[in-house]
Amino acid sequence: MRITTIINLLLLVMGFSVLLIIFRIFYSGSLMYIFLCWNLFLAAIPLTASTLLLQTKNKNVQWLFFVAWLLFFPNSLYIITDLIHLKVRPPVPFWFDIILVFSAAINGMILAYLSLQQVEIFLKSKFNAGTTNIIIYGCLFLSSFGIYLGRYLRWNSWDILSNPFGLLDHITQRFINPFDHPRTWTMTIVFTAFFSIFYFVLKKLPNFVFKVENQK
Repeated sequence: MRITTIINLLLLVMGFSVLLIIFRIFYSGSLMYIFLCWNLFLAAIPLTASTLLLQTKNKNVQWLFFVAWLLFFPNSLYIITDLIHLKVRPPVPFWFDIILVFSAAINGMILAYLSLQQVEIFLKSKFNAGTTNIIIYGCLFLSSFGIYLGRYLRWNSWDILSNPFGLLDHITQRFINPFDHPRTWTMTIVFTAFFSIFYFVLKKLPNFVFKVENQK
């Protein structure tokens, strides 16, 4: 699929979410859920980084883009946790808010998995299939941990630069004393399993569709 086609499809699905947010603002007079626009912007950064990663030929720059991708990758998957904000908020129908937030979450996952596929292509050019899989699912584990840090401890990717020692302290506490933080690791493990299973399935679906078409 051509890159322009992919960009147009992304603009379509993301534009739909943004239009829902704009309509809600005018209908209700409330700015509730406008933060999803910012979250969608952050979710697009990993895809930008992974695209540049494949385009550059300089090996050192490639790894810089990989690190940048890994730092911002949790932002794409994080939007699914915004479902926690859902509740009845008159005069907007509850079903409308469900569609609005869910569409943003789906957009985040689309952006995440597209960028992850590009990173996987890069890694396969450097390592064998087994090592690549370990790194990919390791990235999903780290991202799930990052989602916990963002949702419950309110850290974000920028804090790596603005408050690195505070962030490092919270991270090391959870690795040194894991049993003192059961919610951290329960959420991390469940989210890792969820994202990993869906990524594995989505990679297999195109092959399944192609085989079904050939059998007609």
